[in-house]
Amino acid sequence: MIFDSWTGLARVLIVGPLAYLSLVVLLRVSGKRTLTKLNAFDLVVTVALGSTLATTLLSKSVALAEGVLAFALLVVLQFAITWLSVRFPAVGHLVKSEPSLLLHRGRFLDKALREQRVTREEVLAALRSQGAYDVAAVSAVVLETDGSLSVMTEKSDAALRDETLSNVTGAHGG
Repeated sequence: MIFDSWTGLARVLIVGPLAYLSLVVLLRVSGKRTLTKLNAFDLVVTVALGSTLATTLLSKSVALAEGVLAFALLVVLQFAITWLSVRFPAVGHLVKSEPSLLLHRGRFLDKALREQRVTREEVLAALRSQGAYDVAAVSAVVLETDGSLSVMTEKSDAALRDETLSNVTGAHGG
């Protein structure tokens, strides 16, 4: 269907800017953390906010007030979970994963690669994208909690390298 009614178009033109403005205001009030990509939980909230915005815009059965309430609920839940995870490590462990060491001192860690379902080719692609062309010269590749791969080269200062790997699964036999 290409065109349904002028009423539907008018609704999108009226509800769209209001829903968008409401979302922007809520995100500004809630702080920077609401839309970070620090872990899978944060990604879910970001996707849910986008889905809620689309539903509010396009579904005639969802009123603007309901959409704004849904935005507010997601933002409050995100705030509550992150607040609790910062103050109570047990909550943090429930909603956050640990970074994982995939390559250490030029050697692939096959067990970690299998556990994290990452291929050597994906690690090599990350090395190339960071300008590291010699695997032997790479100190570490870490699968971060947001799914990105961090590459640490031998050029890094040894003390800093050890400090940044302190919480990485597999870095110290963990």
